[in-house]
Amino acid sequence: MDARAQRPQSGQRWWLHGLLFLLTALTTTIVGSRLALNFEGNRPAFIIDEDFSFLLSIWESPELLLAGLPFSLTLLTILLAHELGHFWACQFHRIDASLPYFLPAPTLIGTFGAFIRIRAPIFSRRELFDVGVAGPLAGFAFLLPALGVGLAYSKIVPGIAEQGDLVFGSPLLLWFAAKLVFPGVAAADLYLHPMARAAWVGLLATALNLLPIGQLDGGHILYAFFGKQHRRLSQIFAIVLAAVGVIFGWLGWILWAGFFLWTGLRHPPIVDESPVGAERVRVAALALIILALSFTPVPVRGSVYL
Repeated sequence: MDARAQRPQSGQRWWLHGLLFLLTALTTTIVGSRLALNFEGNRPAFIIDEDFSFLLSIWESPELLLAGLPFSLTLLTILLAHELGHFWACQFHRIDASLPYFLPAPTLIGTFGAFIRIRAPIFSRRELFDVGVAGPLAGFAFLLPALGVGLAYSKIVPGIAEQGDLVFGSPLLLWFAAKLVFPGVAAADLYLHPMARAAWVGLLATALNLLPIGQLDGGHILYAFFGKQHRRLSQIFAIVLAAVGVIFGWLGWILWAGFFLWTGLRHPPIVDESPVGAERVRVAALALIILALSFTPVPVRGSVYL
């Protein structure tokens, strides 16, 4: 009998998944409503002191939340697509996995993201690769049109990108797309619509997940190709990430690298060590291109980090 058919399937706690999703929808919509108000008034995207006081306005006028839906729904769609990519890959290979858990949080984007729990062992490199790569590919597929529509609704406000408490970097994909939609416009003069801002968050999440380190999605891909060399390679890539943070002066990458090195870079072993095959090599190359398009050495500058 196929060993995959023997893997037990656990039940889903639908109420918990639904509750966390609704709470995350609320927190991201609150953030989005403030972004929308600032966008309409040609004010910087984030003004920390005023943004916190805005919560009182939401309490008094809940209808203000409607303006936050473009940001919230865009971001939630990208995150949901990413996690369902992992989930459906697990379903295809008969691997027991939970539905996505969303994490509402009082952060600058309204969430700590989402995740699924894989509750059964992964037996082969091919399964591991498919589960690891499916999330970033699915999220990126939804991110692309969101970025295009968001840029179409963006506008030119001289110097706006350098104002406010936070200044955001431009991943390669955003830089190329902005040049196509706004030829000849300086990056500092482009004010991103909240939908494009949500796509930017999706790019950052995609880049972070595709880093070839530990048990990130990129780490799963790394293990699928290099097996027992995974730990040593993860250490090297974590050090490279820290070096990028030092060279470009962004503390965030240094902290992430330290976190990866501190928590350990081990990966659960795989029973079937058969090669992944030529088709998956091409998909891995696509994932590497997506990482290059999504990564930015300095995602955000200012007094507060995401």
